[in-house]
Amino acid sequence: MKIKDILNNEKITVSFEVFPPKQWDKIEKTKATVREMAAYNPSFMSVTYGAAGTTAGFTEEIAREITECGITPLAHLTCLTSTGDKIESVVRKWQNDGIENILALRGDIPEGFVFPDKQYYEHAYQLIRKIHSIGDFCVGAACYPEIHPESSSRVEDIDHLKEKTDCGVDFLTSQMFFDNTVFYNFREICAIKGINVPLIAGIMPITSARFLEKSVKLSGCSLPKKFESIVERFGSDDNAMLHAGIIYALDQIIDLLANGVNNIHIYTMNKPLIAKKITEELAGIINGQK
Repeated sequence: MKIKDILNNEKITVSFEVFPPKQWDKIEKTKATVREMAAYNPSFMSVTYGAAGTTAGFTEEIAREITECGITPLAHLTCLTSTGDKIESVVRKWQNDGIENILALRGDIPEGFVFPDKQYYEHAYQLIRKIHSIGDFCVGAACYPEIHPESSSRVEDIDHLKEKTDCGVDFLTSQMFFDNTVFYNFREICAIKGINVPLIAGIMPITSARFLEKSVKLSGCSLPKKFESIVERFGSDDNAMLHAGIIYALDQIIDLLANGVNNIHIYTMNKPLIAKKITEELAGIINGQK
């Protein structure tokens, strides 16, 4: 099933993200994680591509497992360190395996990386065009409620997002954020700019103070005082931070739903407990909307 059809039925959706292992001998463990999360019946599950596309085959394998669990898979695909020929090879293989939903991403620039030549794609919009030239895919892309870390301004960032969306994007999934006001402002700007595809709010429950610093550095998102206080109070206790992080994420999600944001994507960090707790707590709300 195509994700654009899942998103356009005006019902609440809650989806999960998982990432493949770095070594093949860990693939069965990741599959077990997928099966455990799939039992909570997410609307779909996305699987990341790995740094510089190093786990392309792993992404496909996990996407296949998601399908076998009866859940629609969304395969991430990055283009930064791949030639057009490599991208075409991967996409055609996925097409033959029945993967029809792709999240098209540029990917993070490795330190010291220089584009070798024009055979390599520098921007996500180039990847989106390439995917559509190969077949009938549902293509999603990423967006940054707090401005892409490499953009010089909000205007530049939205212009790039509009360019990307106009290439044939069916939905946008946001980078994580911890202040819902940021997302609401971003949603309004998108509407003004004519970016009318479904917006999926990306929520990451922070379950470790150590992980928080790395996440904020990569995403460039800000921390509201309320969340900083939570980390200061519970960050030294892993168990307390786990539960506090999930509760904070749930508070965000309920506020988003109350304000008309029906599509929520959970960055689970391969932790079934996160999927379980959020699904259980939202069950009454979601079931009441059916």
